[in-house]
Amino acid sequence: ALAQAVGENAFQDHAYVLRTRACVRQQRDFLLKELQSIPGLTVLPGKANFLLVCIDRSDIDGPNLARQMLSDGIAIRVCNNFDGLDERFFRIAVRSEDENLKLLSSLKRALGVPLKSRIDRKRTPAIMFQGTSSNAGKSVLAAAMCRILLQDGYRVAPFKTQNMSLNSFVTREGGEMGRAQVVQAQACRIDPDVRMNPVLLKPNDDTGAQVILWGKPVGNMNVTQYIHYKPVAFEEAKRAFDSLAKEFDVIVLEGAGSPAEINLKHHDIVNMKMAQYAEAPVLLVGDIDRGGIFASFVGTMEVLAEWERKLIAGFVINRFRGKKELLGPAIEYTRSHTGLPFLGIVPYLHDLGLPEEDSVEFKSGALDTSFRGNEIEIAVIDLPHISNFTDFDSLRIEPDVFLHIVRSTKDLDRPDAIIIPGSKNVIGDLEYLRQSGLDRKIIALTDQAETEVVGICGGFQMLGERIDDPYGIESLTQTMPGLGLLPIYTIMARTKTLVRTDGTHLPSGLKVRGYEIHHGQTEGRPLIPLLLRKDGEVIGAGIEDKRIWGTYLHGIFDADEFRRWFIDRLRTQRNLPPIGKVCAIYDLEPAFERLAEMVRGSLEIGEIYRLMGLM
Repeated sequence: ALAQAVGENAFQDHAYVLRTRACVRQQRDFLLKELQSIPGLTVLPGKANFLLVCIDRSDIDGPNLARQMLSDGIAIRVCNNFDGLDERFFRIAVRSEDENLKLLSSLKRALGVPLKSRIDRKRTPAIMFQGTSSNAGKSVLAAAMCRILLQDGYRVAPFKTQNMSLNSFVTREGGEMGRAQVVQAQACRIDPDVRMNPVLLKPNDDTGAQVILWGKPVGNMNVTQYIHYKPVAFEEAKRAFDSLAKEFDVIVLEGAGSPAEINLKHHDIVNMKMAQYAEAPVLLVGDIDRGGIFASFVGTMEVLAEWERKLIAGFVINRFRGKKELLGPAIEYTRSHTGLPFLGIVPYLHDLGLPEEDSVEFKSGALDTSFRGNEIEIAVIDLPHISNFTDFDSLRIEPDVFLHIVRSTKDLDRPDAIIIPGSKNVIGDLEYLRQSGLDRKIIALTDQAETEVVGICGGFQMLGERIDDPYGIESLTQTMPGLGLLPIYTIMARTKTLVRTDGTHLPSGLKVRGYEIHHGQTEGRPLIPLLLRKDGEVIGAGIEDKRIWGTYLHGIFDADEFRRWFIDRLRTQRNLPPIGKVCAIYDLEPAFERLAEMVRGSLEIGEIYRLMGLM
């Protein structure tokens, strides 16, 4: 009676019925194709959610096959008591993809068929961090796990199917990828590789983004276009994952946003579908600093489908401050309600010294600092479409620098330097400068010749007289006057420049290095060359007497000696004595070691290793 009532109610969920029929059809076709490829088996025609199979071999029959497969935990239906059938026949049900894969592997082993296809691949140990929300700290925890595994002697690599970020990086091979996986690769002490982030979305307006696949742009897409493109993107992501999995002992995966976004998860390619493909247990991370974490854990589990819930291995509380004993009742309630354990309580880690995963912290003001005294003030304009904001992380660690994030004219007084950063929508951000009045304030400061103005990439282009975008690469507006501070103009080309760069800063003679990411091709009247690439191309120029210059080199301030030279020059302009020696080393290694030590002591590492199959 209870089953009947449940069944009647289930039939009211028409969407679920349609999804079930589609799933059964897809899995039946898959099983049929795989069974037909096994020598000695004949699959009889039919349309039900089970398949009738005949064994055309003399060395094994249905009962013997069933006994062998039962040792793998797989039960097949021997059909020798059906009228008209004998011991050669057996029947199997169409079940979930995971169960069907296990069935096929067991069947092949029992029949002595070589295991060569993807479904028979040896699983590479993996773990996945997903969050109850964006910015829950999963990128940092994934980086910590990468370093912990490295310390324990494993060859480990990070992976994230899809990033949505304007903070990107160029690999040695000239591919573009998200900075979060770059940081994680550094934690693994390996070179960043586009396979670690095969799909990158770079938003250029509220509803559209440039799509980067395997490190190269494939075009601009709006939301609807990208949803239709997702199956292609997912196949490429699986190919990238398989390639990494062959080369490394362990893969640490990261999800995106929340797996419980019910309007998105039916076409998800980055959270549960990727965890399922990678056979990776999922640690669900919640940020307790935001509040509502236990409701988020329980609510996420309620919204997930059954197959998704099975992938969750446990919960991790992140950014905790206070006494752990106070969490006892909430932890016990959540454990009782979900049946899942808590696998760690990670404290709030202050001053990590690692680049942020995305612009959330930058935009929120959480990274803003206050003026401490007799410091050099460097103002960074917070553009709506700011990209590569980590270009300024190295300036933040200098003891005599006040890095001032400017969001309005009232924030901009008389800084020693203004930096206009990179942008994914240069024309749109130029319009923002005009609407906010920041353009007039910047120009007025240059007229007084007391403030140095630096443009990086898109910011360099904005300093010029005009920007043209005839192909709509970044904006529907085809042309826009620049700030007119440099005698240059820029045309957005279809081809994107993606290159790692070593060069020389000519006035100081110091070496710099970084990367270039830009569609813009900049030309104009002769300027004073300031930065020279190894191949002799000028990638930075300006008007020296007016202290206005720009460069296409992201990461220029990461070089410790050049950064100190730049700051000392600003000190001299303020009639302060130059320090003349490096005061801060921009080195992420100590930060990784500290992070790994803190997280190792906070997570149940032994249990996590067991879940991964490492113990």
